[in-house]
Amino acid sequence: MGGGAANLLSMALRVAVDIGGTFTDLVYVDDATGALGLAKTSTTPGRLQEGVLAAIRQAGFDPAEVARFVHGTTVVINAITERKGVPVGLLTTRGMRDVLEIGRGNRPDIYNLRYQKPRPFVPRRLRLEVRERLAPDGSVVEPLREDDVAAAAEAFRRAGVQAVAVCFLHAYANPEHERRAGDLLRRLLPGAFVTLSHEITREWREYERTSTTVLNAYVGPIASGYLERLEADLRAAGIGGALHIMQSGGGTITFAAARETPIHLVESGPVGGVVGAAALAAELDLGDVITLDIGGTTAKSSLIKGGEVAVTTDYRLEWTPRYAGYPVKVPVVDIVEIGAGGGSIAWLDDTGRLHVGPESAGADPGPAAYGRGGTRPTVTDANLITGRLDPEAFLGGRMRLDLEAARRAYQPLAAHYGIDVDAAALGVLRVADAVMMNALTLVSVQRGYDPRDFSLVVMGGGGPLHGPALARELGIRRVVVPRAPGHFSAWGMLTSDLRRDLVQTFVTDLDHAAAGDLEARFTAMETELIGAFAAEGLERAAVTCVRAADLRYRGQEHTVRVPVPGRLDGPADVEAVIGRFHEAHQRQYTFRLDSGVEAVNLHVTAVVRQPRPARAPLDRVSGEAGANRALVGRRAVLFGAGQRLEVPVYDRGRLPAAAEVRGPAVIAEEASTTLLHPGMAMVVDDFGNLHIDTGAGRGVER
Repeated sequence: MGGGAANLLSMALRVAVDIGGTFTDLVYVDDATGALGLAKTSTTPGRLQEGVLAAIRQAGFDPAEVARFVHGTTVVINAITERKGVPVGLLTTRGMRDVLEIGRGNRPDIYNLRYQKPRPFVPRRLRLEVRERLAPDGSVVEPLREDDVAAAAEAFRRAGVQAVAVCFLHAYANPEHERRAGDLLRRLLPGAFVTLSHEITREWREYERTSTTVLNAYVGPIASGYLERLEADLRAAGIGGALHIMQSGGGTITFAAARETPIHLVESGPVGGVVGAAALAAELDLGDVITLDIGGTTAKSSLIKGGEVAVTTDYRLEWTPRYAGYPVKVPVVDIVEIGAGGGSIAWLDDTGRLHVGPESAGADPGPAAYGRGGTRPTVTDANLITGRLDPEAFLGGRMRLDLEAARRAYQPLAAHYGIDVDAAALGVLRVADAVMMNALTLVSVQRGYDPRDFSLVVMGGGGPLHGPALARELGIRRVVVPRAPGHFSAWGMLTSDLRRDLVQTFVTDLDHAAAGDLEARFTAMETELIGAFAAEGLERAAVTCVRAADLRYRGQEHTVRVPVPGRLDGPADVEAVIGRFHEAHQRQYTFRLDSGVEAVNLHVTAVVRQPRPARAPLDRVSGEAGANRALVGRRAVLFGAGQRLEVPVYDRGRLPAAAEVRGPAVIAEEASTTLLHPGMAMVVDDFGNLHIDTGAGRGVER
């Protein structure tokens, strides 16, 4: 044990790899020197681990020096959205077979007579019932009939089912029937992936619990197989450090734990950027921030207030204002995702109206400019045509962009409108900006927040290209472009902590007598989470537990989450929690009541803190003198109709701390480009982050 610890201490590198729809990004940090290393390779659909290994080879570090490897993956979300999971059977309480079919009555787009409900991932013939029944308090109404479970197992075997989801009524209050059914299924169906609902979520709501359990089973063999192959490949490559994977809730867990509950990885990649933005905001004292992550396929946004990343358990996959989607009742960072990224395709509908996304050219063939056979116009092609991207410097010059191919892709669009290619490209960028703006307003304005009270942290290959103009449109004065924004989600993973969440439904009046019951339940939840970390070799002293509760006024439906102190010793502590609830309810719903308060769900988050990546400061050269050190040329950039301006181009890697640049200007780096519009100004901080003053509120032209 002592020798292993010494060996880990000799390792200096922490590595994170994030798989996106177009590129696979790698960041490594040398904790001994603070040096930052980057790599970016094309994502390899269907063979995702090959892209990871290619990025490691490109980075060129010694695998034996890796102390911690963190991974963000799209394998779960891809398997669901592409419907490439395995055949699943559902075992449920008698009378509950059609929960997935019935769903919820509060559907979106309620007046649409052609509305289609989401199709269940389990066909009705594979949704089987057993005789058993629990009361809402967990007491046994009818014992489990084990012969029913055996009969169901035989039916699943004959049907070729590869995974089974078990979701019994009120199992969140008492999991014993599910545990026994799981034992029988694993014995009778060796090799099948069995998911028990209480292992995924202990919140009530039968439809949401069933949906989550089914989705975990649906992707289980796919995700488990992928992680097993990746782990074997990483070990074969010489990486001997700890292997962790990013969860949707903002923390990391081990590969082994992730194989059992892969639904926790549904937003594994995008949350890294949000976690990294929270760490950056704290480091730079930015206050409240909105994030904007524009990649090859989507634009993603989240809001961070008071330094806290918002986490919800009411997440819905594939939800749109006209489609209900599929509920996932696990902790997920509250992210709004819009189908508009660099690879998003511009297209015309039957009426001739222009749209951008959600279909993407992806990594293969990619935008027309990639020269891999793509022929349809994309946002990346438009940025190239308008001069915002340099065809010779994309990905540090490793990929030359084909300007003529991009222009050919835009010819049909230009011909349709009777305009030239430049105008068509500019029009597509304006539509793309409008779509991206929607993501920003959904997390701010539509939730009662004024975006002018926030700073904007932009990331992804397209964030710095589109973000400053979007910020000015919303009245946001400050935009921060972190170092290596095209790799920022991966960097954010290195700032993440080991984390496990547990949510337990416990409906009770919140009064003076409740302190003892609540404290006992919180303590039991903490003990369970600490035990899970202990099974991974982590000591109790390393674990920090944070409590919260979903509360509501008696008789209401919706809840408000409030923090709970580390110990409830008596009535005074309960009164303090009730006071916080009144304040939070007033802030969220603009009113408060004198009626009693109920607890609905108890939350415990257990965290093992990880050290933040060290960063080496830059040399300082103030003002224009610092900027002149990085000036590499000039080029024509189209900002508006007939507004093609010759602007200076700066190499970001050469910009020292305190360097200042006034717009219009282009700041280029290996995996991203920052575009300063006329009237904007930028300064570099000591660690290389760009701080842009958008000029919002000064009446400058866009």
